[in-house]
Amino acid sequence: MHPRFAKPLDTLSAPLKAALLPMLGDDFQARFTADQVATLKAATGLDDRALRLALLPLAAACSVAPISKFFVGAIACGLSGNWYFGANMEFAGQGLFHSVHAEQSAISNAWLGGETGISEITVNYTPCGHCRQFMNELSTAKTLKVSLPDDLSALQSFLPHSFGPADLDITDALMSPQSHDELQLESDDPLWQAALAAARQSYAPYSQGYAAVALQFADGRIFCGRYAENAAFNPSLPPMQMACAHAVLGGEDLATIRRAVLLESKDGQISQQDSARATLKALGSVELEYQAV
Repeated sequence: MHPRFAKPLDTLSAPLKAALLPMLGDDFQARFTADQVATLKAATGLDDRALRLALLPLAAACSVAPISKFFVGAIACGLSGNWYFGANMEFAGQGLFHSVHAEQSAISNAWLGGETGISEITVNYTPCGHCRQFMNELSTAKTLKVSLPDDLSALQSFLPHSFGPADLDITDALMSPQSHDELQLESDDPLWQAALAAARQSYAPYSQGYAAVALQFADGRIFCGRYAENAAFNPSLPPMQMACAHAVLGGEDLATIRRAVLLESKDGQISQQDSARATLKALGSVELEYQAV
C-alpha cells in the first residue's frame, strides 16, 4: 500500500478499512471495479453516495498541492460502474494555469480507463467555475450529477445559461470515442507507440491539435495523457498535465521520470510543445522528446 493512504485509512470505519486493505496494494491504480464497489457496499452497508463520500479522504490523499496547500479529492463514476479517483495537482514555481483540478483528474482517470462517460462525480469541495465548464464538455454533461458532502445536484444547476460545444456547432463531446488514425508514425519504440495510440484518442475539435504525452519511469512503467480541449479554451487540459496526474494517481514519483515524449498533429492550429517543456522544467526532469506527424 502506498504510504499516502495510511493516515486517511485510519479514519475510516473498521468494516470499510478491512474491506479496503486487500484492494490498496502496490498495483492499485486509483480505481475500483464495479465488483470491488459491490464488495465494499456489502461489507459496510453503505449506499453508493455514502460510500463515495467515505472514500473521499483517500482520493484527497493523492493531491499534490505545494502552492495552495488545499487538498481536493474527487471520485468519478464511469458508465461501466467502475469508480475513479482524482486529486488536484500543482507544479511548484510554475503558473497556476498549469494546475490540474481534482475533477479534471478523476474524469481523465476514467477516460484513460476506457470510459465513454460518467454518471456522477463526488467532490469534497464545491466545483469552481473552471471545473464546471470542463464538465460541461463531457458526453454526459446533460445528465451528470455532482455530489458534495452536503448536496446532490445536476451539473446543469451549477451552470445556468451555460456555454458549451453546441454553441460552437460541435456535435462531438469529451469522452466520446475518438479515432484519429490519420496520425502515423514509423517507430518500434514502445514509448512512442504509446504516445501515438493516446494521440489518436485525444479530443481537439476546435484546434485539431491532437496530441499526447507518454512518460516512462525508473521502474519501466509508462503513463500517458491525451489532450482534452474545451469550448471555453482555457479549461482545456494539456496532455503533459494529464500524464503527470495519471502517473501520480498510479503511485509514481514524478522525480523518477526517465523519458518524456510528446507527439502531436503537424496540421493542428496549436502546439503543446512549449507548455510541456515548461512543466518538465518545473519537475527538474528530463528533456522532452518531440515529434509532429
